[in-house]
Amino acid sequence: MKPLNIVVLAAGKGTRMYSDKPKVLHALAGKPLIQHVLDCAVALQPKQICVVYGHGGEAVPTAMQQYAANFVIQEPQLGTGHAVQQALPHLVDESLTMVLYGDVPLMQADTLQHMQQVGDGLVLLTVDLANPTGYGRIVRNAKGEVQSIVEEKDASPEQRKIGEVNTGILLAPTKLLRNWLANLQNNNSQGEFYLTDIVSMAVQQGVEVHTVQPAHEWEIHGINSKAQLAVLERTWQQVEASKLLAHGVTLADPARIDVRGKLTCGRDVEIDVDCIFEGVVNLGDNVRVGAYSIIKDATVAKGTQILAYSLIDSSKVGANCHIGPYARLRPGTKLHDDAHVGNFVEIKNSEIGQGSKANHLSYIGDSTVGSRVNIGAGTITCNYDGANKHRTIIEDDAFIGSDTQLVAPVRVGKGATIGAGSTITKDAPSGELTLSRGKQVSIAGWKRPVKKISHVI
Repeated sequence: MKPLNIVVLAAGKGTRMYSDKPKVLHALAGKPLIQHVLDCAVALQPKQICVVYGHGGEAVPTAMQQYAANFVIQEPQLGTGHAVQQALPHLVDESLTMVLYGDVPLMQADTLQHMQQVGDGLVLLTVDLANPTGYGRIVRNAKGEVQSIVEEKDASPEQRKIGEVNTGILLAPTKLLRNWLANLQNNNSQGEFYLTDIVSMAVQQGVEVHTVQPAHEWEIHGINSKAQLAVLERTWQQVEASKLLAHGVTLADPARIDVRGKLTCGRDVEIDVDCIFEGVVNLGDNVRVGAYSIIKDATVAKGTQILAYSLIDSSKVGANCHIGPYARLRPGTKLHDDAHVGNFVEIKNSEIGQGSKANHLSYIGDSTVGSRVNIGAGTITCNYDGANKHRTIIEDDAFIGSDTQLVAPVRVGKGATIGAGSTITKDAPSGELTLSRGKQVSIAGWKRPVKKISHVI
């Protein structure tokens, strides 16, 4: 198979988006439209990728700098043919060139690989639409051979009845493409150089024109407005939901889930309504996720229960843990098996040992907590001194009474007990009770202040 070049056209302004942001940088399923396209392109292992950008200055190259691509500006924008012309200096003749679009985000690699396998010549991706309005029509002869593509504004009434349309995505021998582009004319109603005009040139030269259709119509849908973006977002989420259901995941409502990355689930996983999954998330067997939870870049082992409104970000959760409701695991959190993190508990950059519990209203930051530790309600690890972060260490079997402040750096020894209401600034020895409280005093005759009544005249 010949080396492959991929040209991604991403120069459009996106006027109907009513945004200062380039159209291709608007997000679908949690990442920019063009990133979907580039990820698909990378999956084809091309020799090189060339992105043609325009509006938004350097915003597109800056946002996509993680890709090993050539970024070429198109200025002014004189049509799709003119856009591909800008990429020609970066293309090697002894290769094939595929043209993709930065605002058509859901194209699948399998479809593009099929285009590479149908034969030599020019390969077009087409689709049959019940309502082809707005698309260029595929014109065929009596033998069914492709003759040309006619844009809707230039089409006759009879041609507008054709249901097979051009998606704009094509594959061509680079040497032939270079020649065709050099001969484009802009004698059309838009005064632009249409990439589609190369089809009639190929026919005239006797180059075979093949067509391929995608497995799903949604693959070819482009984005020109926020309304179209919203529709395609829900279309994709329905696709993701269908995949999960097919693999045995129980979804309380398949229409109310958002997968903004990659979600992998084991057996008998249950997900309640309006949960959001971002980045790479792995849920083990028998995991249950409560309503309105958000999980990002996390691994959750088997049997763990995540109750409603919980937030988990860049964390590792062991087996049979109990989290929430309203719990927050921030980046760097690691829960060992059977740990409990209850309502309104926040954990950051900390390790919680097996069987340990923080069930109510606590903050645990920059801490190492051993096994079977009980952390009472209202406990805080004071990890920040105003300039630097410090670590708290709580050893196995310790008991931390309610409303305790552990001022780091500090260590609570194995089996130690901290009395409720204590502020601990020094290490607490193993196996002993440590507390710091002022002497309790009752003041006879003291009266609570009374609110003053103001007399307004």
